[in-house]
Amino acid sequence: MSPGTQGRAVWRGWPLPVVIALGILTGVGSFTFAYGQGTAYFSQRPEACANCHVMWGHYESWRHSSHQHVAVCNDCHLPPGFLGKWLTKGDNGFFHSLAFTTGAFPDPIRIKRRNASRTQRACLACHAELLHPIAANDPDDAATRCARCHAGVGHAQR
Repeated sequence: MSPGTQGRAVWRGWPLPVVIALGILTGVGSFTFAYGQGTAYFSQRPEACANCHVMWGHYESWRHSSHQHVAVCNDCHLPPGFLGKWLTKGDNGFFHSLAFTTGAFPDPIRIKRRNASRTQRACLACHAELLHPIAANDPDDAATRCARCHAGVGHAQR
């Protein structure tokens, strides 16, 4: 195979509409990532979470909360560890982008159950020495979830 035909060989057998659709998806995805300041989400900076206007209230309430000086968004809303953190960022990023693009989200925005469970585990990890043993038994139990009674701690006035 000559050097000039190598690139064509990769796409041989692919129908032209599939190649065009992949090109469009790649272009739209790249534009959306750049327009939505996607690289900001690779940081630990809480301001990145406020890129979307629906998150501005959550960011502002965190700035006025008791946790402002001890925890950032990633500390409470992502699991510890490299792999878990990046898988969750990817999962949340995709579904947040989809919801914000389509407008299919509640206003005010609400935390999903799986993310509330992650946040509960973060509460338990940081405050284990202060907790009653019943709270540590089942982090997914809504009846013993820290935010049930302490809703304004991480996000004041929420």
